[in-house]
Parts: sequence; C-alpha cells; structure tokens
Amino acid sequence: MPELPEVHTTATILNKLISGLVIKDIWSGYNSSFHKGKENIKNVDYFKIFKKEVVGKKIVNVKRRGKNVLINLEKDTTILIHMKMTGHLLYGTYSVKRGTWGAVEKGPLQDPFNRFIRLIFTLSDKKHLAFSDMRKFAKVCLIKTDKLEESVDLRNLGPEPLEKSFDFVCFKERLNKKPNGKIKQVLMNQTIIAGIGNIYSDEMLWLAGIHPETKVQKIPASKIKKLFEAIKKVLEKGIKLNGDSMSDYRNPYGEKGQFQNTHKAYKQTGQTCEKKGCKGIIKRIKVGGRSAHFCSKHQTPLPANTQYSPSQGR
Repeated sequence: MPELPEVHTTATILNKLISGLVIKDIWSGYNSSFHKGKENIKNVDYFKIFKKEVVGKKIVNVKRRGKNVLINLEKDTTILIHMKMTGHLLYGTYSVKRGTWGAVEKGPLQDPFNRFIRLIFTLSDKKHLAFSDMRKFAKVCLIKTDKLEESVDLRNLGPEPLEKSFDFVCFKERLNKKPNGKIKQVLMNQTIIAGIGNIYSDEMLWLAGIHPETKVQKIPASKIKKLFEAIKKVLEKGIKLNGDSMSDYRNPYGEKGQFQNTHKAYKQTGQTCEKKGCKGIIKRIKVGGRSAHFCSKHQTPLPANTQYSPSQGR
C-alpha cells in the first residue's frame, strides 16, 4: 500500500501538473454490487452524482493528508482518493480500444504495472489523469472541502509526522495513547500517527534499534528519542527517493521510486544486517497479522522486567 512518501510524491507532482486545469469528462470501469448504496464511485449510482458534480470544475490544487490524495476543486469540492493496496495515479495521453484504456506515449506509462486503468479524468489540456488499480481496492469519493477534517475518512487521523508541530513532546504524547501496544503496530496505527505503514515502520525500527514486538511502555527514553529521529529521517529519505516501488507503486509519470534500493530490514530476510559493526541476520515474524523484519542482533527484545513510560523521556 502506498505510504506517506508515495502519496506525498504523487500529490506534489500532480499539484504541478494539473492545478488550474478543468475536468472535461470522467470514465469509470468500477461497477460492484457489493458497494451498492455506498458513497464511493464503485457504486454506479454514486458515480453518476460524482460525475455530475465534478465535470466542468477547475482543479485548484492537489494535497495529501495521511495516505489520501486530495484533489481540491473550485466551489468547495474535493475529490478524495485512497489508493489502497495497488492504486496509483498517472498523467498522460490515453486512448481507449475495445473498452480498454492505455497510454499513447511510449516510455514509463507503458510499464505493465500501469495497465490496470479503472478511472479516467479527461482534462482541459487534452491529457488525462488515469487511475491504475489492479486489485480494485481503492476508494474515490467527493467531500465538501470545508468539511474535510470532519469527514469519516480524515477525522480520526493522527498528526502528520513531518509537520513542525510534530515535535518530540507530541510524539511521546501519541505513544502514551497505546502504552501496552507493540511498537510496530502503534507506528502503523493511523489514529496515532498518519501515513506510516509496513515498509517504513520496519526501516524506522531498524534504524532506532527497537524490536517490533516491544511494548511502548518498555522502550527506554534513549530509544524513544532515536525512534523519533528515525521517523523523520526515514520518511524524508523516502520522499527524496520518490517513494518505494518494490511492489507496483509508480509516480504520475509512470516511473518507479527508488527507496526499495535502500532497504535495511523490509523484505531482507536472511541477509546480513548492514548496520556498522553488526553481524546479525534479518529475520521475519508476524506482528498483528503483518510481516515485520528486524535484525536478530541489534534489535533484540528487551528484558521482561524492563518498565518505562514515554512521558518520562527527555
């Protein structure tokens, strides 16, 4: 699933490419009886309303909140897109043949991972905003712009970890909400901190030297500080490298990100740890139903009698 760096990359690029353009038409290949009556475009009746509301409106800007892309339109209208497991937005010239949409331009847009087109916005520059979603898990809906923070999709999200307001004090306060939670799960809990998922949590914990199953209240102050710094460092690196394309994420140009080439823990099972002076082996376990990758040496579990409260950290 695209995480903060991938969604940030997508929103930043699209903000430059499509702001100021007008949506001239929309096509959708979504049609699911399971979503009948629901407020997303997989419900064909909702899509009719969606299309009527959106066509003819100018795109004001494109932003991100958590793992959501927000396409803000004129007249207090926002398109919210959660890309879920396999979704990514693409920009270029598309044509349809026998009911299947494909990119006209040669190059990255022709990448096989970009071929699952489920949604097409025709834009006033005669190009298209296409949405590739292999597994059809994504959510696309309309929300009143001034009601975004109150919407079911955003109202429970935690703070943004790269905002200036997300300082060490704020971080400790967030952790204190789940003192008995395993740190891997707490980092991925979107109500605690927005935007962090499986890939980046593994990399953060590797950098901070914390075992993914360690309970929050048992992490010593020095490690809490290292984790706070690791969150900033890893996410900033992910953005600098335009996201992670180990799976099928591509940016709006159809290009791969490069963060997958720097993995220290995620999907490195059996490899020797790259931490200087450490000769541990990267192992894989399940934490809350999700894979967790960690070093067998510098991320060992803390002794059972260790007790610490994040509020005590300095």
